Amino acid sequence: MENKNKVRKAVIPAAGLGTRFLPATKAQPKEMLPILNKPTLQYIVEEAYDSGITDILVIIGRGKDSIVNHFDHSIELEHQLKKAGKDKEFLELRSISDKVNIYYIRQKEAKGLGHAISCAEAFVAGEPFAVLLGDDIIVSEDPITKQMINKYYEYENSVVALIDVEDEDVDKYGIIRGDKLTEDIYKIYDMIEKPKLEDAPSRLAIIGRYILSPEIFEIIKKTEPGINNEIQLTDALLGLTEIEDVYGYKFKGNRYDIGNKLGFVKANLEFGLRDEMIGEQLKEYLNKLKLSDF
Repeated sequence: MENKNKVRKAVIPAAGLGTRFLPATKAQPKEMLPILNKPTLQYIVEEAYDSGITDILVIIGRGKDSIVNHFDHSIELEHQLKKAGKDKEFLELRSISDKVNIYYIRQKEAKGLGHAISCAEAFVAGEPFAVLLGDDIIVSEDPITKQMINKYYEYENSVVALIDVEDEDVDKYGIIRGDKLTEDIYKIYDMIEKPKLEDAPSRLAIIGRYILSPEIFEIIKKTEPGINNEIQLTDALLGLTEIEDVYGYKFKGNRYDIGNKLGFVKANLEFGLRDEMIGEQLKEYLNKLKLSDF
């Protein structure tokens, strides 16, 4: 496969204000809130790397400098770790900043996800690319982004990640209508951003993983503001279906919606139970816990 058709780049929008996590996000980015001892954004970056991505553009907003600092070398801290003989911690600290090339650009105005993606046009440089949203942490045997890249190579068109949602959650997502081609692939021909239940074309919702062809940028430029007066990526994807096929993929893996408090707590709890250092102690604590006391 020619390099121009390989998925080597990823875009991670991280310019949101994180209002659902105030006051914790008043002075720090939502993307830096930790699941156990690791910022949520680092899980996303590691997923991209594990999927074969070599270059990542993080789209940030004002007040997000700690994101840049986190993925940079910390000379003083690294020196202290080496001096104290904490080689494991030193290597862990250095590993993520050495793995991939990370670039940054500011989204100067909060005009929606579609607008945020448009900021990456020069970085993408005419190649297909992955988009990973920080609100979705997905645990799977093969990284979900890798799964989707493989589907992109198979179908040679854009691919979005799908999940089934309950009726009460329909108005939180972009909902698709499509033809089921295989057990996990749908050919999409309609989609609506955050519809009312009675207007929803299905219960199949798009979540925060996409493999997109570079043609999406011209579509975004022509996309009018939609819900919340923002340029919605869902609307641009619908426009994309007019010039090329777009597929939905029901991926294999467990998804945690950490864009809300309950999902964030669930992720911390379940990651803690899997942790080799504290997992057993946490299980013992939970077994002793009397839920009737709460």
